[in-house]
Amino acid sequence: MTPAPPRGSSAPSRVPLGGSSVPSRVPLRGYAVVRAGRASFLLHRRSAAVALGLLLALAGAVVAALCLGESAVSPGEVVRVLLGRPSPDELVVGEFRLPRVVVGLLAGAALGLAGALVQTVARNPLASPDVVGVTWGATATVVGLAAYGVVGSADRAPYAAVGGGLLAGLLVYGLAWRRGLHDQRFVLIGIGISVALSSLTSVFLTRGDGFQAQAATVWMTGSLDGAGYDQAGRLAWVLAAALPVALWAARAQRSISFDDATAVGLGLRLGRIRLGLALLGIVLASCAAGAAGPVDFVALMAPQIALRLARSVQVPLFCSALAGALVVVLADLLARRLLAPTELPVGVVTGLVGAPYLMWLLTRSRRGGA
Repeated sequence: MTPAPPRGSSAPSRVPLGGSSVPSRVPLRGYAVVRAGRASFLLHRRSAAVALGLLLALAGAVVAALCLGESAVSPGEVVRVLLGRPSPDELVVGEFRLPRVVVGLLAGAALGLAGALVQTVARNPLASPDVVGVTWGATATVVGLAAYGVVGSADRAPYAAVGGGLLAGLLVYGLAWRRGLHDQRFVLIGIGISVALSSLTSVFLTRGDGFQAQAATVWMTGSLDGAGYDQAGRLAWVLAAALPVALWAARAQRSISFDDATAVGLGLRLGRIRLGLALLGIVLASCAAGAAGPVDFVALMAPQIALRLARSVQVPLFCSALAGALVVVLADLLARRLLAPTELPVGVVTGLVGAPYLMWLLTRSRRGGA
């Protein structure tokens, strides 16, 4: 195996892209070569440092969410509960607060990763599952089935959300595909589908059963109130199953930057790569909506937060997942304590933060920003 060139230099190497290899010059400044047997990988040092910082911040946010509430609990007692030791606060921390925090953490990680994948496919920072119709597909399906009494239990709602999100996402992708995937067409068609599905949701709410429609209205605000280990377990299994595909996605990101003509010349199956990345993002966003409801703007903000912190060429997937988890946990903490004892849905807090961010992105794009 050829030894790695010295730090700060560039050397010819062969970078695998979509299963093929083409000669390229890989700048090693800011990267570290990690070797595992005969395999070698490039590790972006700043992304690794950002991931470590986000992990520490997330740990602090989780402890704060478990400590703060109607009755304050000391960090020492929280640690005792987490370690399984006897504690007088075991009921408050272990039964009431911990399931909610775990669901928020997992849902935020799924949304952050889903947003990174969709923005990578669309090559547009305005693209996210809640903007291009995936979340609204899940919402319309759950609200429609609940309003007419088809989905009357919390156990069936996640499956309905996943099915509706998948159908909406694949519809947007199919309509946007025309001899290639154009980023502006993808976003505009997704916004149009979102508007249509939101109108359909309003129809379901006005024409369905009143009691079921009211319950569906509470769900569609995006709330972690009443979240339990059942939702956390299902979402954890989905994330565990998605991990090998996410590792492939991190490698496949390199080929997304090519246009269709260049990809064809290099022998890349760019359409299949984009479809795989988009499908993974759609599944993750739909599962997150099924577990916590449609928590808006997390998938839009988290990848851009990670990208700006890491200053990498591509959106760092692991950092995006950590940023999404941190945003949801902090937003849920604010939702519980901002107007205490009144509790706000977590989706309200993320919407209050995400809507100005979306307007800032639009304004920056019109001014010619990146």
